[in-house]
Amino acid sequence: MHRTSAALLTLALALPATAMAQSGPSFSLIAGYDTSVSGDVHKGAIAPIADLGPLNPDLAGVSAELRIGARSYDKIYGKATNLGVEMAWPMGNSDEVFGQLVYTRTGAGSTQVGGAYVPALDTTLPVYGRFGGYDALALEGGYRYYFGSGGSVRPYIAGRLGTTHVSSIKATFTIPDANIALNDVPFFKSGWQFSGGADLGVLWALTDKTSLGLEVGARYHGNLSGDDSALAGLGLAGINNTGKRTSYPVNLRLQMRF
Repeated sequence: MHRTSAALLTLALALPATAMAQSGPSFSLIAGYDTSVSGDVHKGAIAPIADLGPLNPDLAGVSAELRIGARSYDKIYGKATNLGVEMAWPMGNSDEVFGQLVYTRTGAGSTQVGGAYVPALDTTLPVYGRFGGYDALALEGGYRYYFGSGGSVRPYIAGRLGTTHVSSIKATFTIPDANIALNDVPFFKSGWQFSGGADLGVLWALTDKTSLGLEVGARYHGNLSGDDSALAGLGLAGINNTGKRTSYPVNLRLQMRF
């Protein structure tokens, strides 16, 4: 992130000078990506299963111990894409307040989540998890301060607070070596969480009324609401009592002033 910030400032100094208007409200289109740097999709747990028969009749009477490890957003989902819109209203020549609506999306993600130790075989069978796509809609407001005195290239900093709605997520767990599959297990309920963050960016004028910005930021999103309706029967209730995450978004912003 430090290298990106330095690159923004270097780019700002290298661009040609053209006057930038700051007299009226503006509308912006936003697009970019979001990389999670901390936060788990699920926690770890150890759960004994006395009989695998209900999961696979061929294994009736065979016991096992599920050994699930914590898995991060980055491990399961990787980078997400951002699309959004913004309205901003100047308070002076160097600052403004804004409201932003940003949709963040990733496709389904898969990884090995742990193992199932089977004493009768004295071996551990891999357990895999596939989690449905992460869909989030953030509604945030904030304050942005521009450095400089109205030239064509203006670095800025911003802070924001708001709330994020995350859609429900289901998961599928499989133990291929035991021919066991638990499909579409409810994992997270849909709901709203607190969100907030800060940004560092550069905005430069393309015309008198249109500008292009490049922005890096840090975001925090609160815990999700776990759904234990199916997990409790496996002794895994509570592994989804998490879901908060911190990420670094990198976005382009096309701004049009009225």
